[in-house]
Amino acid sequence: MREKNGTKIFSKTELKEAADLLQKGKLVAFPTETVYGLGANALDGEAVQSIFAAKGRPADNPLIVHIARQEEIKELTTGNLSPQAQKLIKRFWPGPLTLVLKKSEEVPEITTGGLDTVAVRMPKHSLALKLIELAEVPLAAPSANLSGRPSPTLAEHVIADLAGEIAAVVDGGQTGIGVESTVVDLSTEVPTLLRPGGITYEMLEEVLGTVEIDPAVKAKVNQESKEAISPGMKYRHYAPQAEVILVEGEAEAITDKIQELAAQESNVGIMASREYQDFYQQGIVKVMGSRDDLTEISNNIFKLLREFDKLGVDKILIEGLPEHGLGLAIMNRLRKSAGYQIIDT
Repeated sequence: MREKNGTKIFSKTELKEAADLLQKGKLVAFPTETVYGLGANALDGEAVQSIFAAKGRPADNPLIVHIARQEEIKELTTGNLSPQAQKLIKRFWPGPLTLVLKKSEEVPEITTGGLDTVAVRMPKHSLALKLIELAEVPLAAPSANLSGRPSPTLAEHVIADLAGEIAAVVDGGQTGIGVESTVVDLSTEVPTLLRPGGITYEMLEEVLGTVEIDPAVKAKVNQESKEAISPGMKYRHYAPQAEVILVEGEAEAITDKIQELAAQESNVGIMASREYQDFYQQGIVKVMGSRDDLTEISNNIFKLLREFDKLGVDKILIEGLPEHGLGLAIMNRLRKSAGYQIIDT
């Protein structure tokens, strides 16, 4: 066990110590297959309130409740699970899929942002599942970063943002997917995709048939005025300290525009695909990954935004990607990172 500013840093063999802190109402960050989450007992209103305080997160921004066994969903929700919910759970749990359902009285309003629905998922990560099991309570766990910052995919990202503000972090290395879970609203008649993630729209369609996409998912303008029934639908998200500009369109037009913009700057970073990294003659170029491997790109975008912060660049220019498959989730995050400063070529 290490320590930084009073925050304990546990290894993967010290989960019992981390679970003990959670049982005492403390905050513990832990890895999942998506990003690091900041966990607290989801049924303890005071513990959940401390999540909002540590992150500087608005109280009307709901949290996702993480469970270790499928049957635990019964305590958190009302009535029988719909056939749609059962199909999704059978296909994708454990995994990066969050379901929004009508909540039970056991769940405090602070956990759900005052709504009558609760967002629940069962993560596909051995450390996360074991920690929840040892804590013996469901864990409310948004991303373990300061509100508005890029989500953490390494324990060092959590420590940089929250050391001294939380009790502990479990260091499980780099996360796998790199963007937060897919969120589907099943509280209405037609299932609605509220936040894209590792379970793609196409995968949902394959199981459910008809799935609507909330307009905010593909929005190219700020949607802050609408009520948030899922994390990530409201408020500034994923933003580094530098100004970010996202350039969208056909690949050749994107690279030409970024090269033009980079030539006008003296301290600029470029987030490029591997295919076009050698095209740029100005700026600091960092490779997101291959356009043919969107999982690689999703796993790197938040990490690269934080790396550019360390380098102190003034502006970050990012190549846009097609919105099929995991590209929908990547572009959703990048548009928010840019504060919707988008150039469409």
